[in-house]
Amino acid sequence: MIRLFAHANYDFIGLRRYAYGITGAIVLIGLIFLGIWGLQYSIEFTGGFLIQLQSKVPVEVDKLRAGIDAQGIKGAEITAFGGENEYLIRARVAKAGTDADNTQSTAKAVIAALDNVLGAGKYTTVPIEAVGPKVGGELRRQAFLAIFLSFFAVLAYLAYRFEWRFGLAAVVATAHDIVTTIAFISIMKLEVSLVVVAAVLSMVGYSLNDTIIIFDRVRENLRKHRRDDMVTVLNRSINETLPRSILTHGTALATLLALAIFGGEVIRPFALVMFFGVFTGTFSSIYIASPVLMAIEARYPGAERGAKSKTTPTAPPTGRKVQPAS
Repeated sequence: MIRLFAHANYDFIGLRRYAYGITGAIVLIGLIFLGIWGLQYSIEFTGGFLIQLQSKVPVEVDKLRAGIDAQGIKGAEITAFGGENEYLIRARVAKAGTDADNTQSTAKAVIAALDNVLGAGKYTTVPIEAVGPKVGGELRRQAFLAIFLSFFAVLAYLAYRFEWRFGLAAVVATAHDIVTTIAFISIMKLEVSLVVVAAVLSMVGYSLNDTIIIFDRVRENLRKHRRDDMVTVLNRSINETLPRSILTHGTALATLLALAIFGGEVIRPFALVMFFGVFTGTFSSIYIASPVLMAIEARYPGAERGAKSKTTPTAPPTGRKVQPAS
């Protein structure tokens, strides 16, 4: 069988300064766009009404939007969907009036606008989703809470599975992944929906799995090659897991690319976020988690030797040198 990169010997850690520059530029650009545009939340988080429209007569999107604006529903999103003269209309909940806590007034305003623009009986509508602003706000809080709690779950698991040094390095890499992904969402002007939140959480799990595989090999190599410095151990571990990473990431990217192209409007945001997440997750496992682990080892060396000395007090010193991180 053909084994890709079977004898890889690349100096990944030696390129970490260039990697810092690349990720710093991505985060900076993302923060600039985030400050200018912010995040666009879907009606699942803001409250609103999603309706599918099929018109029996040709109609211009601008005319539809103007008609909905005239009913007091500002900023409605209208996109082509399905066949000819079919559209998806996303309308936020109207803030004025006594019905601000549900979607009934918004739905009535949209229907009135369609009657004015298209004429009664010249279209059909299918309500798809309706979320009140209170429910949307609760979903938004729960989404952020899920992401926040994932940090503690990651740290607790890795502290138990490995040791706290590995857990801390993995959490830093996970934070990097979330920040860069949010920057990507802002730059691409993707709407933050429950589907996108699911993609972010899936990306975190994907990246964490890749980091754990590298860290597990690091732990093995620390025991097998006790006289090697940390840079050598990290480079060896990354190169040894490189064939697995290329195969799994390549198949994942091919699947996500197909979903992004042929999956339709609903699944496309998930595919795009996950597609970017595979790149940033791989990047962070190599150039964020590993250098952070090296920096922690430089500050608190001897984790493996300390564990060994508790079980075999007469063991000779390992002599393993740790290169200071920069």
